[in-house]
Amino acid sequence: MEIEEQELEFFKEQTRLPDFAVPKRYDLTLKLDLLGCSFSGIVLTDIAINKATQFLILNALELVIHQVSFTNSQSQKYVPSDIVVDDQAEIVVLVFDDVLNVGNGELEIGFSGVLNEHSMGFYRCTYMDEGEKKNMAATQFEAVDARRCFPCWDEPALKATFKITLENVPSELTALSNMPVSVEKFDGHLKSVYFEESIVMSTYLVAVVVGLYDYIEGITADGIKIRVYTPIGKSEMGKFALNIAMKTLEFFENYFSMPYSLPKLDVVSVPVFADAAMENYGLITFRETELLQDELHSAAANILRLTIVVAHEVAHHWFGNLVTMEWWTHLWLKEGIATWVSYLVTDKLFPEWKIWNRFIQDMTSALRMDALEQSHPIEVEIHQARSVLEFFDAISYRKGSSVIRMLQDYLGDEIFQKSLGLYMKRYAFANVKTEDLWNVLTVVSGVEVNTIMETWIKQKGYPVISVELKDHILEFEQNQMISSGLHSDSQWIVPMTLSLGSYNNQKKFLLRTKKGQLDVVEFFHSSDISSSRHKQHNEENFDNNWWIKINVHQAGFYRVKYDDNLMARLKKAIQCNYLSAADEFGILDDAFSLCEACEMPFSSLLILMDVYRKTLDYIMLSRLTDVCRTVVKIISDAIPQLVSDLKQFCINLLLLSAKKLGWDSTSEESQLNALMREEVLTALASFGHPQTHEEARKRFHAFLDDTKTSLLPVNTRKAAYTAIMRNASTENRKGLDCLLKIYREVGEVQEETRVLRCIASSPDPIIVTEVLNLMLSDEVRRQDIVYILPGISWEGRATAWSWFKENWDQILKTWEPEMLLTYFIRDIITPLSSHEMADEVEEFFAAHPVPSVAMNLKQSLELVRIKARWIEYIKEEKESLIEVVKGLASKK
Repeated sequence: MEIEEQELEFFKEQTRLPDFAVPKRYDLTLKLDLLGCSFSGIVLTDIAINKATQFLILNALELVIHQVSFTNSQSQKYVPSDIVVDDQAEIVVLVFDDVLNVGNGELEIGFSGVLNEHSMGFYRCTYMDEGEKKNMAATQFEAVDARRCFPCWDEPALKATFKITLENVPSELTALSNMPVSVEKFDGHLKSVYFEESIVMSTYLVAVVVGLYDYIEGITADGIKIRVYTPIGKSEMGKFALNIAMKTLEFFENYFSMPYSLPKLDVVSVPVFADAAMENYGLITFRETELLQDELHSAAANILRLTIVVAHEVAHHWFGNLVTMEWWTHLWLKEGIATWVSYLVTDKLFPEWKIWNRFIQDMTSALRMDALEQSHPIEVEIHQARSVLEFFDAISYRKGSSVIRMLQDYLGDEIFQKSLGLYMKRYAFANVKTEDLWNVLTVVSGVEVNTIMETWIKQKGYPVISVELKDHILEFEQNQMISSGLHSDSQWIVPMTLSLGSYNNQKKFLLRTKKGQLDVVEFFHSSDISSSRHKQHNEENFDNNWWIKINVHQAGFYRVKYDDNLMARLKKAIQCNYLSAADEFGILDDAFSLCEACEMPFSSLLILMDVYRKTLDYIMLSRLTDVCRTVVKIISDAIPQLVSDLKQFCINLLLLSAKKLGWDSTSEESQLNALMREEVLTALASFGHPQTHEEARKRFHAFLDDTKTSLLPVNTRKAAYTAIMRNASTENRKGLDCLLKIYREVGEVQEETRVLRCIASSPDPIIVTEVLNLMLSDEVRRQDIVYILPGISWEGRATAWSWFKENWDQILKTWEPEMLLTYFIRDIITPLSSHEMADEVEEFFAAHPVPSVAMNLKQSLELVRIKARWIEYIKEEKESLIEVVKGLASKK
């Protein structure tokens, strides 16, 4: 029978595949042609037909279907009378003249496809073999691209087992999949590789890699073989990643009270990879720069990120792979929790890193995004599967992990860990919704978790809590934090924490209504009221020393706005070193956000920044440098005459730390000192500090003469490269040429990445254009635009926007399929700062619409308009601000 147009339209419009047939087992054979960049295959799928039907509908995209047949359990064979492939709907409809009755059977499909160049589905990438560029192949199926490799039921809830065979593999190459190799059969210079059958898993977790590799391996106490695969000759650079993978896997087995479910775990570097890493079951794939580590080229920041990313992907083998979200609506269930638990295990492995402080710093991107009108809830109803790609963002990952941490802090560590163990036991190998997690937590804790968490998950935004002290009564009022100034009636049940005068005096409670009160008179009689980080217990000093900090150690996902008296006392507490680094961070971060939303004068923010002049803690210095950069940029648009003085003020804030840290590392120094050195020196270089520039120039030239010199250790190179590029111009392009030489000759991806992060920071528009044009050449891998674009100088904003419009067609063709187009939107549009420019951007995209980045574009435009509003607000305090800035700049 021929399929009716009406029936086809009905199938195309469905959110999910129909449930009248589901897969149980795939036997997949893929035959490679690496020279011709193509593949063919046969997939035998054991399916259960649950309802009598004349249609089988599954996912396929950019595949050619060659032959199809279905054989039922009585060995009766059916051949479809019509095969309709619809790439727009990403489905293939198999139409049968006869009814396929309820029961089991085998569906056989022969197909072929192209190894694409877009790092999605089954794709081609290249590697160097003795100076010759050769092809290899890899997969990236998340979220919905297994269908680009083979016809399948490509939905997370439709789990099955997989038996995979690869044919026509060049004999010198390594072939990897989710399971161990069972047999290899050689035929001349080619081989066929047969893998063991997998446990049940979702299609997005299936993976194949074929390439030239070395490896290093270890075996856990439970006998799990872990291998890290690296480019030839670089196996030693996989040692650190192997160590982290082994330790995190063992930690998670204990923490979740659930063993790892496969016999092996491979961790593989892939030379062309759009994301940072992917948690394919038993075969984690990575960008090389995220996985490889060596003393000469890996800065402290690289090592810290490597640890967290490896931990995140290993954690997915429980949250995501073993227990899988039922549909993409519940994406956060794996990403938010894997993010949170990656910091948890990192803290256990390296307590000296103080990683929970870093967690707070990393979560600021979620707070910033969620203060937008164009934000979205953690849990978003996904109607078309591919649309989920826009939601792999700071809300799903970082807000998701933040609300988990907030809940853990409220319920307690022991209850939370016990709950997660029960959750794993109950739902292993199954699929879940958010409510399933809340139900387990409720059973274990006795707290109605769903009631507390409902608005945090299904409502966008978060509250800012205004706090005022009247006599001994603290008064609270919650309002939605919206940076644009919009007002909202949204409310949350907020797990509140506070300390008064001492971390020994803490209070936890739920703010369930818009307004609330708390009598704190009991705190004022505590024997610990005057205690501090220095254990000062002198009650006579109470009137001078007491302070109240809301959201202790920044465990909650909300902001706080203090009355003037409370803020004055917090400033003094900071100066006296009474507060934790996390709380010092939170006070500045909240104040900056309120200032940006025009809820606090710009001068008040600057005066608060001055309180941090002597700070020597990594997260405080890091946030202070970020705020310094932003206030200098915004003042350059609002009151240009103050730029020089404001830069001097920022330099003065950072100089004490810079002098104590110096340029030279020591063998015994901490990870945090190394991180601070990079942050502070790079900031001083960006502000044009003459002495920093001169020192950078000397050390950079020593590095050019000898790349192993101790004069430019790895944690200072970003600062040196920034200083060199800030002095690069059309008339003096030597610095650019030197950096390009390093990029072209160094041969180490982390050093290449470091150069790319700095190379667009020149204030000269012609230099900026030249760097941007590099992205259109073969010299920069498509994936590496994510390093260049955020580094475009403030002075180069207009140039970048003009370049973007002029090269739009090529940009769209090259980067849109991989969702890398979002980086162009964010990093080129967001720095703009006027309503006129926002209007121009809107006009351009009205004429060049791209539905796949629509949400990203709206968010970027909102950020532009927030800056434009902030600039006008700053101009209103111009006269008083001039006096404040000049006073701060002259202060040593």
